[in-house]
Amino acid sequence: MDFSEIIKTTVDVLDEGAVGMFSRDGEALPNPDCIRKLLMSIREILFPRLSQGDKTPEERLLQVTELLSRECILCYLATGEGEESAKERGEKATEAFLKTLPTIREKLACDLQATYEGDPAASGTEEIVLAYPGFFAILTNRIAHELHVYGVPLLPRMMSEYAHTKTGIDIHPGALLGKYLCIDHGTGVVIGESTVIGERVKIYQGVTLGALSTRKGQGLRGKKRHPTIEDGVTIYSNASILGGETVIGHDSVIGGSVFLTSSVPPHSRVRLRKEEYIIE
Repeated sequence: MDFSEIIKTTVDVLDEGAVGMFSRDGEALPNPDCIRKLLMSIREILFPRLSQGDKTPEERLLQVTELLSRECILCYLATGEGEESAKERGEKATEAFLKTLPTIREKLACDLQATYEGDPAASGTEEIVLAYPGFFAILTNRIAHELHVYGVPLLPRMMSEYAHTKTGIDIHPGALLGKYLCIDHGTGVVIGESTVIGERVKIYQGVTLGALSTRKGQGLRGKKRHPTIEDGVTIYSNASILGGETVIGHDSVIGGSVFLTSSVPPHSRVRLRKEEYIIE
């Protein structure tokens, strides 16, 4: 059967009146596969033993630089920047990001140490880097956050959503994560955009650091909607801590399945009353 006529008719119908994302007009969008490749290439720069092949560090970094610059430019173009402005801003963002790599590596070294020291099941740091979803989600945030802070559109969120898909851990690139962070197991963890997490915090699976309400939608943009977790806090599985004014004081322990919408002072122990179990 010859489908050429139906194909032409369908394309014509789809093109008729198409605007925005439904239209073929406008600049090309950043490619999710390229963003994934970029993220994994940056990971190899930070952990050279992951690299395969015989490229020198300079050659690998040059490849990352070219790919990052191209995708940054596409992101600026996609959000309405003119071609000249997008090129300038994309190149400046790339330069600024490269300068943050030593700081990112320093923070990741702290996270790696905290994860190893806090998990007796870890056979070594190699296992954590290669196989731990919590560490990969943190690594992705460390990278995406720097691009977010610089103001690069689209790309940071695309990176974080790749990690979300891969690990089940959803960390907005705007979230500020302190050093020595450990996300144990991690599946189902949600950390919102304006969350602030201090140092030496440990988070277990299913934890939500979220907003109290999003009914006002875009009217809440730029406001502190998510909690602040101070240094040395442990949050056990399935706890929910909500609200931009909620502060968990340092060295507190939040028990499993606790639901908090108000602050607690330092050195607090928050838990549910013991439930009664009936075994028949």
